Amino acid sequence: MMLPIILSSIAALGIIAERLWTLRANRVAPPHLLGQVWLWIKEKQLNSQKLKELRLSSPLGEVLAAGLANSKHGRDVMKECIEEAAARVIHELERYLNTLGTIAAMTPLMGLLGTVFGMIQIFSSFTGSGLTNAGSLAGGISTALITTAAGLIVAIPALFFHRFLVRRVDELVVSMEQEAIKLVEVVQGDRDVDLSEFRVEAKETRKDARKEGRKA
Repeated sequence: MMLPIILSSIAALGIIAERLWTLRANRVAPPHLLGQVWLWIKEKQLNSQKLKELRLSSPLGEVLAAGLANSKHGRDVMKECIEEAAARVIHELERYLNTLGTIAAMTPLMGLLGTVFGMIQIFSSFTGSGLTNAGSLAGGISTALITTAAGLIVAIPALFFHRFLVRRVDELVVSMEQEAIKLVEVVQGDRDVDLSEFRVEAKETRKDARKEGRKA
């Protein structure tokens, strides 16, 4: 059973690395994106090209773009479109997390199963020969227990990162939800806007974008 455990560890490591990179807060929900959108609206720069740019910029941008594209149809339609886009985005954010949780749950069982098979083989060999050597028995049991240890070594970090990543997704969803509510209230005229504050935020957004470009 060592081969399935090793393969599971490789899969878990890949999922953890990919999700940690993908679920960065600045990538999923840029903090100043809403301010940039509001400036586009006030300066009458919001058009189909800007909406496309917004949609492709980040998961939060995809949600906001869905609402803006249907803002003329009223609050209810705008909210429905935001909810539909949010459902797609959340599904993408949660990608592979179920697989990671399955690995965390299964690898201890695979390790235990390997140990059980090993114990059966050990006692079967002694039963067939009719001889019992304490040293050989202890060595065989020690070897059989390695699979249990290997399963736990894989499962414990996998379980930790599964819980950690699920928590991060929840936090990102709450953040996007708050930004989407602000957008609806601002566009529908239920919320006052400090435009000077948003201009500062927009400048910060452009600085962050330039930094990301240099890193790339």
